[in-house]
Amino acid sequence: MDDSYQIYAIKYGHHDRRSSENFIGGDPHDVPMPLDYFVWAIVGREKSYVVDTGFDAAMGKKRDRTLLRSPAEGLKALGIEPDAVENVIITHMHYDHAGNENMFPRATYHLQDREMQYCTGRSMCHKTLCHPFDADDVTAMVRRVYEGRVQFHDGDSEVAPGITVHRVGGHTDGLQVVRVRTRRGWVVLASDATHFYGNIEQERPYPIVYNIGDMLEGFETVRRLADSPSHIIPGHDPRIFQEYPTASSGMEDWILRLDADPKK
Repeated sequence: MDDSYQIYAIKYGHHDRRSSENFIGGDPHDVPMPLDYFVWAIVGREKSYVVDTGFDAAMGKKRDRTLLRSPAEGLKALGIEPDAVENVIITHMHYDHAGNENMFPRATYHLQDREMQYCTGRSMCHKTLCHPFDADDVTAMVRRVYEGRVQFHDGDSEVAPGITVHRVGGHTDGLQVVRVRTRRGWVVLASDATHFYGNIEQERPYPIVYNIGDMLEGFETVRRLADSPSHIIPGHDPRIFQEYPTASSGMEDWILRLDADPKK
């Protein structure tokens, strides 16, 4: 199909933490449950699209996160030159999804109306809510607005044939997920609608949240949009390395092919 895409997950960062930190109300097992950090590449016959932009070395140091590689390095390994990328989809404006200000100088950025309102509005007066954002990332997006490089979306919207975005909120007010047509059906890049498989599988919300009700409803939306549970890609779960094949030899701990059939 002309509107069918390949999808790649590029791991660029890591953070060790406990399972009690990943669920509202904690976790009685309190076992190691680290975060991996990803950006995603959607590759079509004629164009490639990037989903989220990650953070850089300075931000990793500031936030005590381990930067393994620049997201640009992963894209280049797939034959995608950041300077040539024309469309970047930002799922939400947290520092680990909207950094690297100058990585995509030609790109139009796709963002939900509600997310821009959220990260520039009164909610940011509360330290608990503003902490995951970085002011430089937000002002960089404002500059892109004035440069004519932001396309806003209101709810469900088509970015290109076979690629749609859907506001689910919850984690942030304007969080959007990305639905992609692939050879194996509709895959949903859930981003932080569910950080881990365990959040959506057990309906246990992640503790960084703007609206718990929206987060729970978002689980239902993600399930509805995906062709099956195996078509749902969480935002930070190292388990995807057990679920999906490596993109190519030498990329075993780095880049995965998400449009391929799962390993099991």
